[in-house]
Amino acid sequence: MTKKLAVVLFNLGGPDGPRAVRPFLFNLFRDPAIIGAPALIRYPLAALISTTREKMAKANYAIMGGGSPLLPETEKQAKALEAELAASLPGVEAKCFIAMRYWHPLTGETAKQVKAFAPDEIVLLPLYPHYSETTTGSSLKAWTKTYTGGGRQTTICCYPNEAKLVDAHARLIRDTWEKAGSPANTRLLFSAHGLPEKVILGGDPYQKQIEATAAAVAARLPAELDWTVCYQSRVGPLKWIGPSTDDEIRRAGAEGKGLIVTPIAFVSEHVETLVELDHEYAELAQEAGVAPYIRVPALGVAPEFISGLAGMVRQALGKTGVIPGSDWRCGETNCPCKEAASA
Repeated sequence: MTKKLAVVLFNLGGPDGPRAVRPFLFNLFRDPAIIGAPALIRYPLAALISTTREKMAKANYAIMGGGSPLLPETEKQAKALEAELAASLPGVEAKCFIAMRYWHPLTGETAKQVKAFAPDEIVLLPLYPHYSETTTGSSLKAWTKTYTGGGRQTTICCYPNEAKLVDAHARLIRDTWEKAGSPANTRLLFSAHGLPEKVILGGDPYQKQIEATAAAVAARLPAELDWTVCYQSRVGPLKWIGPSTDDEIRRAGAEGKGLIVTPIAFVSEHVETLVELDHEYAELAQEAGVAPYIRVPALGVAPEFISGLAGMVRQALGKTGVIPGSDWRCGETNCPCKEAASA
């Protein structure tokens, strides 16, 4: 009898067209992991923010054709992962499901599809390599709330130093740098989505994991590429972790350096890469006198990355609970894999 395996890929989601922008933003900002106020305050605040930001957000998505490419990008990754699992797990019917947090297919919709599939095993695999309560934590809570089916269940919590993830990043950076002519006097920026500082001070391991990935990738690159980690996408009045990507661009300009920028926390192209990095920061780099300004593509379906995902799924089979996807030792108070990771 063929064993049935469901692999649930968690991701953020994005509006599929202009009409979806406001409800997408509302879903985002009503999440208590994003705004921690009580529901009576959070819901009207989410409605206000989504209304006031709608016009600017629509303009950004218009640059990408009116909607986010995140779902089709994730669908390509799901298809590639299914093919990898089919080749390496004979006798197993492995099917990948996509559960987006803030736009369709939403977690509740996907939970029903997985239940109908009636899997023997479920592996929950976030497409966020770095754990944060605001991303993986929120997705896991939504899944637990909505899934009512059967199947032995394992969660891969985080995988910041997974070997093939690191290899994929290193190859893409090296290929991009060499394609540009291996320019001298060029600094590598590992740009990750930022978080409010209070989230990190509360025990969130995200920043440490980002820095660990960057260090592991840099160790596989030519020594002449000096590098630093920075954080983008800051919004609101709170103090965010730094240094910021825009400050690092200005610093490079002041020091007469070129830049090669890689989206270290994003595994797919979306608004933060195609608009923020490719347009907004590219314009800032030009103003700051940074030349060249080179952007490394997101991982997408890089074969090393897909192979690494498949390897983590295979390692999760037969297990239950929450496990790390690599030999990362978390030790953080709010990381659900801390016990497994420190064992």
